[in-house]
Amino acid sequence: MIILKKIMVYTLLILIVAWTALTLFVEKSGPEQAIVFGKPVGFPTAIIVYNPDPFYNLDQQVCEAFGQTLAANGWYVQVMSVAAAKKSTTENQSLYVFCANTYNWAPDWPVTGFIKNNVLLTGKKVVAITLGGGSTQRSQRVFENILKEKGAVLISTKTLWLWKPNDHTRLKESNTRVALKMTTTFAEKIVQQFDGAGH
Repeated sequence: MIILKKIMVYTLLILIVAWTALTLFVEKSGPEQAIVFGKPVGFPTAIIVYNPDPFYNLDQQVCEAFGQTLAANGWYVQVMSVAAAKKSTTENQSLYVFCANTYNWAPDWPVTGFIKNNVLLTGKKVVAITLGGGSTQRSQRVFENILKEKGAVLISTKTLWLWKPNDHTRLKESNTRVALKMTTTFAEKIVQQFDGAGH
């Protein structure tokens, strides 16, 4: 019995250490990445910020699809990783889009840290996109609360999944492709909101 308890304790400790190490790895700030869509003289303007996932790049694909859609409608868009955004001017944008990955049922630290420490969002229009393997409900709620606490005007929010089907009517399609198509549709609706407001 004593040996069994020791084995259980050691196993638990190993799992805790492994989980902690994995968490620290995926939560670290990724490399500088930046891409621009549209012409610099374009208006409205948007900045889209994410932190690259070390295993999957759904976040980057989603952000670029969103940016391309805005640019196709006359916007000037900068899509940047957190590391790049910290070195760039992020003020006075028509729209701020933040894309957070979900780790341990919460939005990733680099994106939330960037929002808390580097961006003035009081009265600014913001879109929140929460990505995850399949469980994003709590992460989305936490993410939205962080933005609201910064005084942001959260005009829309969306969740997309890597493994859980994004659309149960399109199960034969690539789930990533479905996510990107949904992103394009989502971005088009945001454009319509701005057009309808006379921007």
